[in-house]
Amino acid sequence: QVQVVESGGGLVQAGGSLRLSCAASGRTFSSYAMGWFRQAPGKERDFVAGISWSGGRTYMADSAKGRFTVSRANTKNTVYLQMNSLKPEDTAVYYCAARASDLYSGSYSDRSEYPYWGQGTQVTVSS
Repeated sequence: QVQVVESGGGLVQAGGSLRLSCAASGRTFSSYAMGWFRQAPGKERDFVAGISWSGGRTYMADSAKGRFTVSRANTKNTVYLQMNSLKPEDTAVYYCAARASDLYSGSYSDRSEYPYWGQGTQVTVSS
C-alpha cells in the first residue's frame, strides 16, 4: 500500500508556471505507476498525465501536451508535474494517484485503474 500527498499548487497568472509534487510513502514506490488528474468545479475528474514505474514511459492528455511534463525521482519517492504556459482553463484541483505495476495494466487515463489517491492541491490560473 502507498499513501500520496500533493503539494505545489497555488495562484498564478496566465502564462506562468507551477511545479506540482507528489510525495509517496512506502518502500515499494519504485514499483508503482503514477498518474495526475484534475477536477474543475462541476466537472469530471480528468486525466492529465501518467508515468510508468521506471519513468521510461509517459502519457499526456491532449490538453497538456507541449505545456506539461511529468517526471519522477524514485530515490525521493516523488513524482512531479511541471506546468508551463498555464491557462485559466487549467484551474482545478490536481490529484496524484498510484497503482501497483504488477496488478494494473490498463490505460493510464482510466481513473478506476488507480486505487490510491491524494487529497489534491488547488491550482488557480488568473487571466
